[in-house]
Amino acid sequence: MKFLSLHCDYIKFKPLKKALKKIARLSEKDKKEKTIKEPLVVLTAVEKHDSNIKNIVEKFVEGINEIAEQLKANTIVLYPYAHLSSNLASPEHAINILEKTEKILKKNKKLKVHRAPFGYYKEFEMKVKGHPLSELSREIKVDTDSEQSSDLHSPSEVNTKQLLREISKAKLDTSKLKENDHRIIGKQMDLFSFNDVAPGMVFWHNNGLIIRDELIDFAKEVLRKNDYELISTPEIMDKKLWQVSGHWDKYKENNFVTEYEKRQFLVKPMNCPGGLLVYKNSPKSYRDFPLRTGEFGTVHRHELSGVLAGLLRVVEFVMDDAHVFCTEKQLNNEIIKLIDLTFFFYDKFKLNLDHIELSTRPEIRIGTDKMWDKAEKALEQALKKRKIKYKLNKGDGAFYGPKIDFHVRDSLSRNWQLGTIQLDFSMPERFNLEYVDKDNKRKRPVMLHRAIYGSLERFIGILIEHYNGRFPTWLAPIQVRILNFTDRNKNYAEGILKKLREGIPNLRIDADFRSTTVPAKVKDAELQKIPYIIVVGDREQKDNSIAVRRGGNRKIEKVKLDKFIKELKVLIKERK
Repeated sequence: MKFLSLHCDYIKFKPLKKALKKIARLSEKDKKEKTIKEPLVVLTAVEKHDSNIKNIVEKFVEGINEIAEQLKANTIVLYPYAHLSSNLASPEHAINILEKTEKILKKNKKLKVHRAPFGYYKEFEMKVKGHPLSELSREIKVDTDSEQSSDLHSPSEVNTKQLLREISKAKLDTSKLKENDHRIIGKQMDLFSFNDVAPGMVFWHNNGLIIRDELIDFAKEVLRKNDYELISTPEIMDKKLWQVSGHWDKYKENNFVTEYEKRQFLVKPMNCPGGLLVYKNSPKSYRDFPLRTGEFGTVHRHELSGVLAGLLRVVEFVMDDAHVFCTEKQLNNEIIKLIDLTFFFYDKFKLNLDHIELSTRPEIRIGTDKMWDKAEKALEQALKKRKIKYKLNKGDGAFYGPKIDFHVRDSLSRNWQLGTIQLDFSMPERFNLEYVDKDNKRKRPVMLHRAIYGSLERFIGILIEHYNGRFPTWLAPIQVRILNFTDRNKNYAEGILKKLREGIPNLRIDADFRSTTVPAKVKDAELQKIPYIIVVGDREQKDNSIAVRRGGNRKIEKVKLDKFIKELKVLIKERK
């Protein structure tokens, strides 16, 4: 079972028509629009494997009661929402579970319980409150005894053919997608794929991995020029670490938990606790500051399968994390440097910055009010010093500190929060971080968290649509393709291929020497969005030249090979 709880100011819903034939018709009273104020709306999808009704209902009720108690919500709306899963149970089974859940919840006299009609198309409107706990997603899994028995005692009975059919790659439904949707372009260019064996996790193909690695290499190069040290920390770490950081409790809805030798471990949702252990590994002096560390760490955060959206919303992703440790005197200067660095990256990719937000303390947080006052003031001062317009986003800071968020507008006019700068006085306190100052006294450093790409996967998804697949030459998976007019030009074309590889080491170049028409070859190259298509025929062979077609441009330009190599070298080296 999957459910998404939304703490709302109100919800309105009205059944329109039956979606399932077997469902009983509603009375005229039940067909009317309902408005329910101050509800906890529980969007619910019952799944095929939810066969242990008693345990599923118990856990479902327990989860709803726990959230309602945290939020002090007295009104519950059970709302069937099939879009949360692609593995739905039968309608009869789903209704059975929802009815039993409703019955048990109603025994709690503190709660008013409503259930939206099942099996009907409904129009609905709601206003979500927007505090840190207003949107929580959960998944309930209960193993049946028979399933456990089969797994433990009858391995020979496994139907591998059936299992293989179940895990086979699902076909992408493009009917509701725009032409430049990154999922369509990604398939055309053979960049990545998804599979239900790892929901929300990307299978990077060779071409997509090239883009991903180039973005990381570019960022690492920039970081080293800006005096960053690069680190890498484990993906799975002991529960104790996350209890110290606060992620175990404050971030529990997003966590993947595992066990090893009777110890609980967390698959990291964030990189910072590991980075803090690296800091603690050796004594620090004021001479080490500002200490800037960067990490391209893989993190996992729980998302319901129904809200996953290609690269734009995933479970596993790489964050271009960095942590800056400094003194309070250095703080303003370091924040401004991070703002400028973020602008540098977005300018590089010609991304449209929509707006910047200053997000302040949430209701659920760590640290004292004094810490929060100081942190919020420092971020605000830096923004004002740089004369940057910003929106105040009250109550939406991280649980450990306020933040500056950078929102980018994509090619479909959607807004995405990518970069963030977060100021943290709490983690250095909780981890007992110290440095020795000029006066030989031990003091507490200030910590800045920052990301620019944010989720690298989301950043790539936005770039694919932003460029419509036509990446700058330095990012393109295939940078040059050589085509021959006829078989008699093949040797000359192979000579050009060799000279280009010798002239530009690591050039991503291939050739299409098939015995087919040039228009057919060009069409294939265009589908791959290759920046440069070189065509050679009798005329080019006679003149010792090449005909170059720049990506997306029908015009063909005749140039000498040496000139082309020189131009291409600059484009790639300077990442133009």
